[in-house]
Amino acid sequence: MSSDLNRREVLQGAAAAGMGGMLGGAGARVAPALFVSHGSPMVALETDAYPQALKAFGEVLPPVRAVVVVSAHWETLHAVHVTAAETPPLIYDFGGFPEPLYQLKYPSPGSPELARDIVARLGAAGVPAVADAARGLDHGTWIPLRLALPEARTPVVQVSLPWGASAADVAKLGEVLRPLRSEGVLLMGSGGITHNLRRLSWQDKSAPAASWAGEFDAWVGAKLAARDFTGVQSWTSAPHARLAHPSAEHFLPLFFVLGAALPEDRLTPVFEGFHYSSLSMRSFALRG
Repeated sequence: MSSDLNRREVLQGAAAAGMGGMLGGAGARVAPALFVSHGSPMVALETDAYPQALKAFGEVLPPVRAVVVVSAHWETLHAVHVTAAETPPLIYDFGGFPEPLYQLKYPSPGSPELARDIVARLGAAGVPAVADAARGLDHGTWIPLRLALPEARTPVVQVSLPWGASAADVAKLGEVLRPLRSEGVLLMGSGGITHNLRRLSWQDKSAPAASWAGEFDAWVGAKLAARDFTGVQSWTSAPHARLAHPSAEHFLPLFFVLGAALPEDRLTPVFEGFHYSSLSMRSFALRG
């Protein structure tokens, strides 16, 4: 990392921990773990309650050293990949949207040093992992971060989902990387509590929630409120589970966040509600 970035991290650490020490030291502030239902890419251009909620979260977030993200939109075979570019490019992995969406930028720095650290931690825990200097940030990462941390000054590293992973597999990633929270690193999962694109009411963003989507979302919400994080792993037995998730990739980032939970964490809602009738936008933070 550049000397300017290192200097900024030191200053952020001093602000977060007081004069008691730098980030990663004994006095470091524990960073939250955050789950976001990222919804349609169009949220990047909108100004309603959901983007405002992410903005509000970012405005009260204490300085963090970096953000590590598991997104629904990156799955890899054989090994977990970790972005390792100095300046990761953006991936506009969506089509058919208005041209202004493709003009948006989010020039956040990366952190090859943190990427190497993550690869080492995962490898030591028996999870094959490799640094990937070519991969950029997909929209599940950069769009929510552009809303929450618009200045794009905080280094961002993205970690892939293992192809075919179970909920327990993804929770293990969170468990292994949990100590990074004590070093001032925000851990973030980006996906969706419900995700069935064939059931969306695309013409009416504010349509009432479909009953099946509401029931599944309520089941998840109740498990979270009760801190039954292990119980959420039995999500396939929840009401309308396969209607809520015909495939699992958008639900799995939730388990990265739950795996990173600390006993003292409080669950703090960031946003609750639906878009397009069946897209739950439930987002929350775990913080001490």
